[in-house]
Amino acid sequence: MKIRGWITTTALVGAAGILTAGLLVHRAARSADHLDSPAVVADPAIDIADVYTWMDGSNFVAAMTLYPAAGTGTLFSDSAQYVIHTTSGATYGATSNKYDIICTFTGTAAPQTVQCWGGTNEYVTGDPSGTSGISSKDGSFKVFAAMRADPFHFNLAGFKNTVATVQSVEGSLTFYDSGCPILPPTGAVSAATLRSQLATQVDGGPAVDFFQSLNALAIVISINKTLVTAGGPIVSVWGATYGT
Repeated sequence: MKIRGWITTTALVGAAGILTAGLLVHRAARSADHLDSPAVVADPAIDIADVYTWMDGSNFVAAMTLYPAAGTGTLFSDSAQYVIHTTSGATYGATSNKYDIICTFTGTAAPQTVQCWGGTNEYVTGDPSGTSGISSKDGSFKVFAAMRADPFHFNLAGFKNTVATVQSVEGSLTFYDSGCPILPPTGAVSAATLRSQLATQVDGGPAVDFFQSLNALAIVISINKTLVTAGGPIVSVWGATYGT
């Protein structure tokens, strides 16, 4: 099993509420996760990279990317469940009304067939790889699944440079109880200096997106938001894969 957990609480407040990779409001969001434990890496089709959610008019949209650095001919696992878990409630920290979206794939060659269930009231099946995906009879539930360019943006060289800078003076830093270092207002490890390193190459040049040329498998779900907000307007979202 692989869980890509935001354990995230987000208010769905209408069409203007755009939620990005880290989501608009979060409790314990984690960064992108493109390489994992040996057991999951052994079956990269269930290795979750990222989970994204946002609002599109009256629809809740969730996208799960998998199989980091996917290549030509990469397929979804035909022996796994791909799940977008949601719970909703009236207040933050009290989201208990569950609504799960579960997808499974069949076929060992493209195009594969998907079956997706939205709770107990929505269902679609078919080839989800076309640009428009597939839709339930009433249009409330749509699914797209295929290989796409990895949407995550990450300046790996700048990140490594920043980590090295902090590690070089780690012995002289003091830390918050959370484990984060207390940064001085000026100097080599000031917040301003580290922000600059994160946004540039080691030589100070423009940031380079490490994932720009990489692909991933993507499952994109669009569903009427009333189905995932039955318990209230605050929704927790996380993705998981369950292999057999």
